[in-house]
Parts: sequence; structure tokens; C-alpha cells
Amino acid sequence: MPEKTRVVAPGPSAQQVVDEDGTKLSIPTGWELLPPGDAGLTRRVKAAGPTWTVKERRGRRVFSKGVWADADQIAAAKAKLDAERSTDAYAKKRKSDVARREKKQAEYVGEFENAVLTFLNFHAAHHDIAKRLAVAVTTHATPVGSGTVARTQRIPVERRAESAVIAWMRHQTTAYDNLSIPRVKGKRREVRRMLAAESRRLLQGYRSGKQIDAAQCPLQRALANASE
Repeated sequence: MPEKTRVVAPGPSAQQVVDEDGTKLSIPTGWELLPPGDAGLTRRVKAAGPTWTVKERRGRRVFSKGVWADADQIAAAKAKLDAERSTDAYAKKRKSDVARREKKQAEYVGEFENAVLTFLNFHAAHHDIAKRLAVAVTTHATPVGSGTVARTQRIPVERRAESAVIAWMRHQTTAYDNLSIPRVKGKRREVRRMLAAESRRLLQGYRSGKQIDAAQCPLQRALANASE
């Protein structure tokens, strides 16, 4: 029923969706799809209801595909929001919000880089390598919307830092990206565990302070490539 708010999945055609119980539903007459991207507008459209929120699962991740709602309802919400956003008060608030988010992001980047350095715990003789690696991992992992482990709040920052280092090394210092891994349940996880063990052995050499041949070290080669 159109009057019922639902969470649905994409259907077999552009004008169909699939309800949570597997039922195929046709899009009600007069409805249109509001694309994702404007959280403020989406909230208002949903509040006016009813809506059909389209979500698509890919592996463990769920992606928003937009919200179906009455076209007039979407137009009215957009017109009202556009009018509010055109005011000086909104512009000042927006500027303040942006500054606050940038400050928070900068603080997190610093916190994360320090957590990476703590995890690395390189010998003083390899301080420069530790700093370069921490910067490389942090630069890759911390951007807002990157979807990396560094952006999750479910685990402590210390574990995020450790996971981010191992993930960066898997892609930058091993042949992981070029491996042909059989489509067998658990095989990719097994390969990742094996490569993680290799990365940890590599890191241990820097922690112990032993002399390392830069030309033969995959970590230093990766850092050199990253700086080019």
C-alpha cells in the first residue's frame, strides 16, 4: 500500500521494488525517486511520509539508492528548504558547521597518526620510516567518507590504527591486488591472514632496530613510490 512507509530493495525494473518479505511492488502513480546525497531534504521528505527507502546490500555493506515519495511532496520540501538555505542566517550556520567539522577532522587525523606511531613502535634508528609510514596510512585511511576501518567508531582507535596499517601494507607491500584467489569460502580471509603475518614480521625488523637494506625492503619501496 502506498500509504505505508517501507524499506525496500531495488526491483527487477526501474518502476519496481522488492519489499522486505520478498514481494514485488510497483511504484505508486505520481511518485518519484529522490536520489541520495541531500540528508536535510531526505529527512524532510521522510517526515512528511509515506516513503519507500531503497537500500541495496552488497556483501556486508548496505548502500542507499534513494527514497521514493510523492513528487509534489518532494517538490514542496525542496522549495521550503531552498528558501531557508538562501538566508544569511543559514549561510552563517553553514560556515560555522563546516569549520567545526574541519576542526574535528583535523583533531582526529592527529589522534589517528599518533595511534599509528604507537602501534608501529619502531626503534629510534627507524624513526623517519615510522613517521613516513604513519603519514601514508593516515592520509589514506582518515578522509571522511573513505569507508575504511579508520572511520568506524565500533572499535578503539588503537585497533583501528593497527588494522589500517596491516590493510595498507597488504595492498602496498604484497602481491595481494594481483593474486588470483579461488572463490572458496574462507580462502580470501586465509590469504589475508597469511599476508598480515608477513607484514607483522616485516614491522618487527624495524622494531628491533636491525639494519635494513632499503633497496630490498618492500616497505621502503612502497613509501618511495607513494612520495613520487
